[in-house]
Amino acid sequence: MRPLDWIVLLGTLGFIVIYGVWRTRGSKDIEGYLKGDNSMKWWTIGLSVMATQASAITFLSTPGQAYEDGMRFVQFYFGLPIAMVIISITVIPIFYKLKVYTAYEYLESRFDLKTRTLAALLFLVQRGFAAGITIYAPAIILSTILGWNLTLTNLIIGVLVILYTMSGGTKAVSVTQKQQMAVMIGGMLVAGYMVVSFLPEDVSFGDAVAVAGKMGKMNLVDFSFDWNDRYNFWSGITGGLFLMLSYFGTDQSQVARYLSGKSITESRLGLLFNGLLKIPMQFLILFVGVMVFVFYQFNQPPVFFNDAARSRVYNSDYASEMQELEAKHTIIFNQKQAAVRSLVTALKADNDIAAANAEEQVSVLEAESRAVRNDVKELVQKASANAETKDTDYIFISFVMKYLPTGLVGLLLAVIFSAAMSSTASELNALASTTVVDIYKRSFRKDGDSKHYLNASKLFTTAWGVLAIFFATYASLLDNLIQAVNIIGSIFYGTILGIFLVAFYFKFIKGNAVFIAAILAEVIVLYCHFFTDIAFLWFNLIGCISVFAFGFIIQIIMGDSEEEKTSSEA
Repeated sequence: MRPLDWIVLLGTLGFIVIYGVWRTRGSKDIEGYLKGDNSMKWWTIGLSVMATQASAITFLSTPGQAYEDGMRFVQFYFGLPIAMVIISITVIPIFYKLKVYTAYEYLESRFDLKTRTLAALLFLVQRGFAAGITIYAPAIILSTILGWNLTLTNLIIGVLVILYTMSGGTKAVSVTQKQQMAVMIGGMLVAGYMVVSFLPEDVSFGDAVAVAGKMGKMNLVDFSFDWNDRYNFWSGITGGLFLMLSYFGTDQSQVARYLSGKSITESRLGLLFNGLLKIPMQFLILFVGVMVFVFYQFNQPPVFFNDAARSRVYNSDYASEMQELEAKHTIIFNQKQAAVRSLVTALKADNDIAAANAEEQVSVLEAESRAVRNDVKELVQKASANAETKDTDYIFISFVMKYLPTGLVGLLLAVIFSAAMSSTASELNALASTTVVDIYKRSFRKDGDSKHYLNASKLFTTAWGVLAIFFATYASLLDNLIQAVNIIGSIFYGTILGIFLVAFYFKFIKGNAVFIAAILAEVIVLYCHFFTDIAFLWFNLIGCISVFAFGFIIQIIMGDSEEEKTSSEA
């Protein structure tokens, strides 16, 4: 990187951290630290909710996923607007009425302590691992691209987040996320404009979209039903709906965002704001990835986007094979480039026959190009047994580093770091509040004063931050990073959501029944993950319905004995 890029990157990150510490200095009690004194306006809540979900993984992996698989990942979010409406109507009033710090407090008043603790522990396990991946994802890619030490990169991201999150709590997270969202959206808009401007002069924006469509990248909606297909309309509108209900309705990293609102109305407007803008934002990020794909139809892409792994092959006994594959890749690219140009010409002339012929030729050459890339991946694996052969996460950052001008490279790196910091800050804040309120205060230290719990919250924020850095340092890539986080969430979210929905809507099911049902449901979800090919979005639906079904059956078997026992104990 050049000096101007460093100035842009460090200046942006430095401003965000200093601003966050300054604006939220001096939290005097746990109310201000964990709920931000209920002072947040709807636009701050909405931007904070969006920034919490939009991690660095979003900006690194999503464009690469669109490059490989087209726009169909946007279907993952089709259930989100519906979830925002449901949560605004049903969940927010309950949490405000009970004046809870965390979502899990409600479960003790509805069921019992063990059910509250189980839900809190499920959250802590999945969000603790996710926090590590949230740090690790940008760190492994940036350290590879920039030549930085991985552990040092993990430390930089983790320590910056710990500084302002530990200092100001929930309010620090929310106020800094406004600036972070501005950087993220602004950076992606600039990147989208730049990639389109890099296209050949005789290829218009409309031509680029047409080429993307002909090559199968504008596959926005797929109405076919397939249990094993991760992204289609039905998995998004059902499995995605249950995932979003669980994530926004029961995950403390999101619940804390809208519990800090000045009123129920402000919190509702914040969530609805997110429901309106989230799909367009994801569309933008995916579309940038599709435009990068089109750009590489006219400019030769690397045969493998992870340069470090590629270099290891050249330093091994497989160097000559790699050279042969590189040469073959170049020949196929030149042929495909000519075919794509013929396709553009035919489309402009409205020559359907010529366009169909060119499209068929492009499809054949694209298949040959993928075959060469697969052969390269096998060489990468042979050269280094532990090497990651899926280079999707390196596509966008590789384009940024190679083609964007000085200054904009620093801006796009600031986008990635800002996203990592925003989502990690929310996670650490949520992990600390859940640990203090649902575990420490409830089970270990019930007689502490407000200052004691404030200090405990800061201590647990730091502890979870250190643990997240530790997880990040010893993590390993899981397929595609954006999918890895969603898979981890889906394994636990369905069960947690089931507990809450039973609490809200099935009053005859009591604590013991739902507790056993939740454990059985989680076992079923884990079995589906490890021993079946069911797409992960369905885990949310399976876990949730399993809690309903088992809870209903177990409560019928138990009868009124549990209710009588509870009444006698009271």
